[in-house]
Amino acid sequence: MQIYLDYSATTPPRSEAIALLQTVLTQQWGNPSSLHEWGNRAATIVEQARIQVAGLINAPVPESIIFTSGGTEADNLAIMGVARLYSAPQHMIISSVEHSAIYEPIRSLERWGWEVTRLGVDGKGRVNPLDLQAALRDNTVLVSVIYGQSEVGTVQPIAELGNIARTHGVLFHTDAVQAAGRLPIDVQQLPVDLLSLSSHKLYGPQGAGALYVRSGVELWPLLGGGGQEMGLRSGTQAVPIIAGFGVAAELAAQEMAQETPRLIALRDRAFAQLADVPGLIPTGDRYHRLPHHVSFSLASADGEKLSGKTLVRHMNLAGIGISAGSACHSGKLSPSPILLAMGYSEQAALGGIRLTLGRDTTEADVDWTAMVLKQVLQRLIPDLSPATK
Repeated sequence: MQIYLDYSATTPPRSEAIALLQTVLTQQWGNPSSLHEWGNRAATIVEQARIQVAGLINAPVPESIIFTSGGTEADNLAIMGVARLYSAPQHMIISSVEHSAIYEPIRSLERWGWEVTRLGVDGKGRVNPLDLQAALRDNTVLVSVIYGQSEVGTVQPIAELGNIARTHGVLFHTDAVQAAGRLPIDVQQLPVDLLSLSSHKLYGPQGAGALYVRSGVELWPLLGGGGQEMGLRSGTQAVPIIAGFGVAAELAAQEMAQETPRLIALRDRAFAQLADVPGLIPTGDRYHRLPHHVSFSLASADGEKLSGKTLVRHMNLAGIGISAGSACHSGKLSPSPILLAMGYSEQAALGGIRLTLGRDTTEADVDWTAMVLKQVLQRLIPDLSPATK
């Protein structure tokens, strides 16, 4: 018996996306920039996908969707695309629980003289909007706060944060890779200027993403070339992958009203079944939370033996795929920077684990996983007692 519970890492591409990808790859392989019939057919496919992705977030015009190679490139285009508009370093604001696709380009900007404020979070991983209000400066040009945190599942108060930024005339970006297709997003109501998406997080193929750019927002492109994607992302579009992204986005929008409550019920079932397990500390916000996301920290992570990664390996041997939050560099484990930012000790931050649910997850999967996880923990840490952060 095998159970996949790592849907925040990637989702299996749905059959409709695979079928369309194969059809386009074998029959509609033209270059969308070419003016002949083969190019026109490919261009039509790209524009249809643009309409479908725009529909997922209720973008007012399809042209506000810029296709990229994935969520990482979309995040980089948002951060660096704004930064490159300025001849001198300015000021940006991010949260302390961002994905590395935000954190790393921000580090580059700091090396080039930019000032960056990292907003702290509470013990549940949530930003206080008053902290954003206090952090804004006259030279703040961009605020970027993740929509739903991939490691601990916390959903941020994006509407409130975006309104604060907009009131001060500051651009606001959110990485919505984990939220899109699971939570309703309406960019005509949500005060965001830039929003990142990823195909393979919502059952589309890997290798495609998108950045929503509100009309009137200017960006400097990262790539120079043929001027594709409204001049913001040069390079021949990956037509088959984009086509698969489009159909996956359309189907996610259609199914969300039924699928999201189902995932919430499974998520809460998993938390309930593991609530009495000594040594498992739930992480993230239980109420402001991604529908599919379950996460814990081991109460006492004693080096390699009790790290989250050790637990992942043991669960894998039992045929169950979960993930850990701590990172491994040159053979040495490093504590999760997300859990550290939330106030966890270095020891506890080595013990983060995540179970993320998806379209194929059943109640039986959740029940079996909870039973196996308890057995593995009893074997690894039989005398583990609850501890505080």
